[in-house]
Amino acid sequence: MRGFLHAHALAFGAKRVQLHPMNQSNVTRLVIASAALAIRHVFIRNLEVLAHIGVYGHEQGKLQPVRINVDLAVEDSLALEDRLDRVVDYAAIADTIRTIVDAGHINLAETLAERIATASFADPRVRTARIRVEKLHALPGAESGGVEIERQRP
Repeated sequence: MRGFLHAHALAFGAKRVQLHPMNQSNVTRLVIASAALAIRHVFIRNLEVLAHIGVYGHEQGKLQPVRINVDLAVEDSLALEDRLDRVVDYAAIADTIRTIVDAGHINLAETLAERIATASFADPRVRTARIRVEKLHALPGAESGGVEIERQRP
């Protein structure tokens, strides 16, 4: 898997950055903004929604808090003209996420992440989507449990 991610980063023109040892993480962050490649990073941090999500009986028929993070690598444009229609609108992405969540019960955090990634590609400027979905009360003794996916434009 590490080889795939490294190859993806190189193909994408991104740099791999090791996190500081004090961070206590073995995750290598993929940088998804680049002036040289005209790539802008559009993101949403810690969007919390209530969702009907889960496969277990105690999760059925009740809302659970879910935290969502979105990172998009987007084609950059120098001709912004200070106009919202010239950029990928993170408020519109948040509205789309709420619409997906409100559409009905979802069994898996993975399914929710995939639906958000797919919806992100509705804007043709989005090249790569990284989505993290965390169920905030999924595991006793843990802040959250969830999944993170990364998808490239089909």
